[in-house]
Amino acid sequence: MAELFYDDDADLGLVQDRNVAVLGFGGQGAAQALSLRDSGVDVRVGLPEGSSERPEAESAGLRVVRPYEACEEADLVVVLAPAGAQRALYAEAVEPNLVAGDALLFGSGFTVRYGYLEPSDDVDVVLVAPLAPGPLVRREFEEGRGVPVLVAVDQDSSGEAWDLALSYAKAIGGTRAAAISTTFAEETETRLFGEQALRGGVSALLRSGFETLTSAGYQPEVAYFSSVQQLKSIVDQLYAGAAAKRLPRIYDVAEYGAHTSGPYVVDALLRHRLREVLARIEDGSWAADFIEDQDAGAPKLAEFRRRGGQHLIEQTGRDLRQLMSWVRPYDGGRGDGMG
Repeated sequence: MAELFYDDDADLGLVQDRNVAVLGFGGQGAAQALSLRDSGVDVRVGLPEGSSERPEAESAGLRVVRPYEACEEADLVVVLAPAGAQRALYAEAVEPNLVAGDALLFGSGFTVRYGYLEPSDDVDVVLVAPLAPGPLVRREFEEGRGVPVLVAVDQDSSGEAWDLALSYAKAIGGTRAAAISTTFAEETETRLFGEQALRGGVSALLRSGFETLTSAGYQPEVAYFSSVQQLKSIVDQLYAGAAAKRLPRIYDVAEYGAHTSGPYVVDALLRHRLREVLARIEDGSWAADFIEDQDAGAPKLAEFRRRGGQHLIEQTGRDLRQLMSWVRPYDGGRGDGMG
């Protein structure tokens, strides 16, 4: 079982004594930089000249400088830029300014786990990964609560790396909920598996279900609600803790059908393919494929996005969401420093 840490286990003063540079101002970068500032931490945001994120960071009252300058000033560098950009950012701004006793903090273990970054052995290397999108991390912090975070230490040069990670977690509200101990490898591999096999698998299953209904002659609008709405209902129930119990509002016919047809759809072949997906994550071959596409300008990713946006389920959803006043705009995924 993982070890859990809370506010009383963390010394906020450790991160307050640091000069912190946050590189990136996406969902997590914004949330963490603002919460660090509100926790009394000396923080600056490192963004290139001309970055579209600069006006937002400046209007929030944060000090914004170039990444090189931010790292030059800092003894704790927080890397929250997209994974594909981290190697260049590290080489150009971070590595030239690292000195013995500095610390690197990542929101995702990806580039360290797969060896795309190899910090010198005289700096601490830690991980603090909130288990929620950045906007939710910030809202919970402002309301005096927090979301759980994963914490890990890859390199402990100072002997205080773990304490520093917990201190940082406290500064962004994580230890109000819980800081959960892990490793860089476990965080990276389980998150990638969830994104690929579960998020990707569920998305593919959803589209296949939609296509099955529409190809059988059912109207796209009705097929959309019968697939997307069903999935939302299931996830809402699981998220609320109803995974192993029957809720009073679930119809018997739905419950019975889930038990009879679910195992037929999710069979031994699917479980075998899940293990194959995990194997590619563990051996680094999937990461290598991703980095190769990034280095080429991400043509595969662009094509995936183009195809996805043209699918009938997306077109139908855009029209139907105008009828659903309760649907709020999507504000990001987990937002763990990968993008």
